[in-house]
Amino acid sequence: MVYQVFLRSFADADGDGVGDVAGLRSRLPFLAALGVDAVWVNPWYPSPWVDAGYDVADYRDVDPALGTLAEAEALVEQAHALGMRVLLDLVPNHTSADHAWFRAALAGDADARARYLFRPGRGERGQLPPNDWESCFRGPAWTRTSADDGTPGEWYLHLFAPEQPDLDWSSPAVRAELVDVLRFWFDRGVDGFRIDVAHGLVKAPGLPDAHGADRRAEEHPAWDQDEVHEVYREWRAVADSYDPPRVFVAEAWVARPERLPLYLRPDELHAAFEFEPLHAAWREGPWRRVVERSLAAAEVSGAPSSWVLTNHDVVRQVTRYARSQPEEKGSNESERARWPTQAPDLALGRARARAAAVLVAALPGVLYLYQGEELGLEEVEDIPSHRRVDPIHARSGGTDPGRDGSRVPLPWSGDAPPYGFSPPGSAPPWLPQPAGWGPLTVEAQEHDPDSTLNLYRRVLALRRELMTGPEPLQWEDAPAGVLAFRRGSTRVWVAFGPDDVALPPGARVLVASRPGVASVLPADTAVWWAPTDGAQEEDAG
Repeated sequence: MVYQVFLRSFADADGDGVGDVAGLRSRLPFLAALGVDAVWVNPWYPSPWVDAGYDVADYRDVDPALGTLAEAEALVEQAHALGMRVLLDLVPNHTSADHAWFRAALAGDADARARYLFRPGRGERGQLPPNDWESCFRGPAWTRTSADDGTPGEWYLHLFAPEQPDLDWSSPAVRAELVDVLRFWFDRGVDGFRIDVAHGLVKAPGLPDAHGADRRAEEHPAWDQDEVHEVYREWRAVADSYDPPRVFVAEAWVARPERLPLYLRPDELHAAFEFEPLHAAWREGPWRRVVERSLAAAEVSGAPSSWVLTNHDVVRQVTRYARSQPEEKGSNESERARWPTQAPDLALGRARARAAAVLVAALPGVLYLYQGEELGLEEVEDIPSHRRVDPIHARSGGTDPGRDGSRVPLPWSGDAPPYGFSPPGSAPPWLPQPAGWGPLTVEAQEHDPDSTLNLYRRVLALRRELMTGPEPLQWEDAPAGVLAFRRGSTRVWVAFGPDDVALPPGARVLVASRPGVASVLPADTAVWWAPTDGAQEEDAG
């Protein structure tokens, strides 16, 4: 299992209200005890933090607010000693506007300028953007520069915030620079990278208009260009030159499912996230289709499925499931944009989130866990507008709350903020924590055998024991509203509701998402079970 660490919100060791490398190091034993195989750390590079560190000013260092390069190297060594690998986030599509290259480009350095996408504007005076592309963070994807005397100049492309100028991947200097960055971190023991916006980088020649194409559902000239695979073949050769070989995981959004396996060819990337669970309705049919499509894609590519229930960019699953009824589609970013009007039923959301965790832990492939999901944390939706820092919030004019609600610092102990996130007497956490998280702290859940934390520990231990072998997934018949499959001798049932269902006679429950499950499976509950010896013989016969 790969555990995603949003470093600024994981653990604060120096008391400035911001998580740091030292805080993560202090909690590595907790992650090892949870059953983590690898830690994926969100960007820790020097950054002005316009977009949570995904605006990188220097790819070869650690931001001073988070620690030092020496501390990062010590973290890698400590994780390895505990049996865990370390993956970093790599942001190759764009840099920060504070990157030395971009500052030089704005100052008139022609070589630096050629590493970005500067273009003259349209219209008689160049007053219009070079094309019709829209930023992922709202508004146009172009910003116009100006000379020192205020004379308008060319425009530069930024598919995200204006402070994140896109690199020009037709530049040999850009390609050489990122290869050198890979080697820099691989030489320091880092085991691999999660590649941010892996479907980006290369743009269609001439930067043609998109004509309103939806970037995630339709082909778009800014995304998923065939030439990007040349980049990843070069990177794979670098990764394979190390012993042991390093790995890459892609965040790749494609308009057509058949495009994703292209990123996973034997000489390219090792894995790509499976995002469909982020959008699947809480019903048996949609979930079965999600699993079938992912396993079919894995069969084609030869790469393992990569299961993700939530991450730092979407609504936490407890809140997502707290608002979606069984007959409705689950919601994520689009729900944020509407601002919530329906009060979430958090008890229902936690029951479904626990069931979803037990479900995906039984699936073939690699499991990814975003920090705080093991505690059953909900989205924090009442962050005051003046405390929100996600650029989506500002660029939407406040109509979209952005992603801060899923990035609130973790609660470790105590019954009031900062819940052990920072030492006593520290500065307040960089995002406010809710008043009701006392029962959800690690300290509180440690002593409750039925807590979400202890459920995760049980199911991850059983996954290592029962679900990491070559046994294929086989679908089985079950009552209406139940998703049922087996792997080896272990059966998995998920009751989506609305009715409770009886388990088969002789079923021996191995783990259940809800305490007290024996012969009846309540709605919104998942269970792993095995036949007793007598029932096993009858089943085999």
